[in-house]
Amino acid sequence: MTWIADYNLPFTAALGLMLFMAVLQIVGIGDLFDADVDVEADFDAATSAGLGGAVTTLLGIGKVPFFVWLVVFLFLFAGIGYGIQGLADSLLGAPFDALVAAVLALIGTVPVTSVMVRPLGAIMPKDETSAVGLDSLVGRRGVIATGRATRGSPARAKVRDRHGHAHHVMVEPHEDSSEIHEGDEVLLVRREGQTFYGNPVSERRLSPAG
Repeated sequence: MTWIADYNLPFTAALGLMLFMAVLQIVGIGDLFDADVDVEADFDAATSAGLGGAVTTLLGIGKVPFFVWLVVFLFLFAGIGYGIQGLADSLLGAPFDALVAAVLALIGTVPVTSVMVRPLGAIMPKDETSAVGLDSLVGRRGVIATGRATRGSPARAKVRDRHGHAHHVMVEPHEDSSEIHEGDEVLLVRREGQTFYGNPVSERRLSPAG
């Protein structure tokens, strides 16, 4: 039995994807996943109740960042899949069809992943396991990273939440006459949909006291 045979294709693909994601993190393309925090937060809010919440709790999603959960899931799926095919080859004289083996591996991977991520979430640093909603960014300061923000024409800003996670959000000036330039610090004062509205910190410092 060989790892790259057709009957092992689902597990080889899962392992390859896991390694690719790990390499991206190692070489420092972490900003690629900054938006993942936003996705996690909105995903958590959307599934916090009802059947969706029960399913995500069963899967262990939310115990660790989703990126970590996915890496663990892919690793276990590949390992269990290879094990199933090896066992089938030894006992039956031939491995299962790739689709059959993938279904069996998936059935085994879901509960094992849930069990594995719970202690992992407990030992990870707290600021690495906490996702926040976008509304919590209101009242925080950020820096315009790209472009010039005017009313009706937002610019991309980098903001860190209370856990130190970086979020890239679109920002317009709160005041119609304001402009916020690249590199300027901005205080986020409200949010509408995916757009934040903020005041340049320099303007606030120039405002008369009282």
